[in-house]
Amino acid sequence: MLLSRKSGCKITTFPSIHKIFSIFFVFLHPDMAQFTDNELSILIPTYNCVCVELVRRLHQQAMATGIDFEIIVADDGSVDVSTIQANRAIATLPHCQFIERSENSGRAAIRNFLAQEASHAYLLYIDSDMTVVSDDFVSRYLACLPAQVVDGGVAIMADSDEQKQLLRYRYEKAEEPHHTATERQKTPYQHLHTANLLIARELMLQHPFDERLRHYGYEDVLLGKTLQRQRIPILHIDNPLGFCIFESNADFVAKTEEGLRTLYQFRSDLRGYSRLLTLVSGIHIPAILWLMRLWHRMFGAIERRNLCGSRPYLLVFKLYRLGYYLKLTR
Repeated sequence: MLLSRKSGCKITTFPSIHKIFSIFFVFLHPDMAQFTDNELSILIPTYNCVCVELVRRLHQQAMATGIDFEIIVADDGSVDVSTIQANRAIATLPHCQFIERSENSGRAAIRNFLAQEASHAYLLYIDSDMTVVSDDFVSRYLACLPAQVVDGGVAIMADSDEQKQLLRYRYEKAEEPHHTATERQKTPYQHLHTANLLIARELMLQHPFDERLRHYGYEDVLLGKTLQRQRIPILHIDNPLGFCIFESNADFVAKTEEGLRTLYQFRSDLRGYSRLLTLVSGIHIPAILWLMRLWHRMFGAIERRNLCGSRPYLLVFKLYRLGYYLKLTR
């Protein structure tokens, strides 16, 4: 109860949803109560991306909180020498490391490596192409502890009208309403993303990323599946990083194709965790699947030209993704 200075009235205050979640979590996992809430390792895997400004913003916020922290950036075998040289400036900041690795180990392995290198009880994974968009980003995560897993989400942002015409921006922006904290919490394990994720180090070491996934996509989805099997609760909050860097249409289409090949390769593991797999498994009439494959064989190249061009259509993108995947299942 709080006493109002103005009126002397008693005002009942309630704990935030984050604190309620934390209390519930400690009740379920009392072994985690031993960890202090003021230790944080911020882990940033990078590949051909300069992230010095991102680190500086995170460093400034972490210093302001007074916590024990470190920021570790690991370069996963970048081939762009200029980005490596630029990122070496990170090591000049207090509590910061920049680790150069000569070979690309893959998205899962580099994150496991960072967890092993970390020295604090909680890990905050951040993708190197993210942007800090709030002044209390770090402190809002600290307010959620000792929750074991907290996903802050992303905000889709563009700096110019030219960026807004890119396929990646248009796709992510169309999906954004489905990725609020409220929406993500409805199916928390299917919406786990490592672009902005806080997780207890002990948990991460017990259940590391699946290093079979060396190529683009789904390492975070499989982690979500593992956490669900272990009945580890996930808290989704609105504490986004900015998603502001969008590749060219051709690069995004190529990345999408790589992700679809990953999805096909690990389709057994990902069943129930991919909307595309759910859609395909729900088509029980072979003739429909045959017609879809025929459509892709006849028009897939035309669709791809549209997607790589200056005026891509989201409907064409959805058709192309479905057709490309079905082509893999022949």
